[in-house]
Amino acid sequence: MARNRVLIIDDDRNSVRFLQLELEHEGYSVEKEYDGLRGLQRATQEKFDLVLLDIMLPGLDGMEVLQKFRRVSDTPVIMLTARDAVSDKVLGLDGGADDYLTKPFAIEELLARMRAALKKNGTAEGGRRNVLQIGLLTVDRSTREAGYDGQPIQLTKREFDLLCYLMENHDIVCSRDKLMEKVWEYDFSGETNLVDVYIRYLRNKIDYRFHIELIHTIRGVGYIIKTYEI
Repeated sequence: MARNRVLIIDDDRNSVRFLQLELEHEGYSVEKEYDGLRGLQRATQEKFDLVLLDIMLPGLDGMEVLQKFRRVSDTPVIMLTARDAVSDKVLGLDGGADDYLTKPFAIEELLARMRAALKKNGTAEGGRRNVLQIGLLTVDRSTREAGYDGQPIQLTKREFDLLCYLMENHDIVCSRDKLMEKVWEYDFSGETNLVDVYIRYLRNKIDYRFHIELIHTIRGVGYIIKTYEI
């Protein structure tokens, strides 16, 4: 079973090292960044199941990172900070944090809150999230519903599956052969415009309807959803 992937964004290297050892011991896959700007780039360009975010960071403070990250992702975020004022907690939670833990804290409490956040988001024990969100676009696998800024989008089964795969692999170029294999379940290598036809269907229903650039063509390779351009 796949391990849940966690990104720690904190400039306290000793604290980060301790957390990394504890989380890896518990079976998590851990990445780390010590700068707010670099942390935001990693969080938006790679796939993580949960982000542990400090507030006082160089480059970009944690509240700004949270605000920008929430525009493109619903990945759970737990704030870890020495700031214990109620106003700071309210600001973080209102800004989109799933939880707020004040340093110093017991590792057992952090682990419990992480499990709760992952379970709430449908990623506990390596499972896939039921709800995917990029910017204002949301899809719910459990109900097979899609919407943009609260407006429903009617998709066929194949359109829905294709959109889910692209969103799940955002910021990664997906070749036509890979899409045929994963969405149509064909082990295929050759000439076909089937993927292109369905990409056009999605663009008509999403990009052109809502005046956004969601699906980008990488000529001669395939397609990609770039979250950092939405």
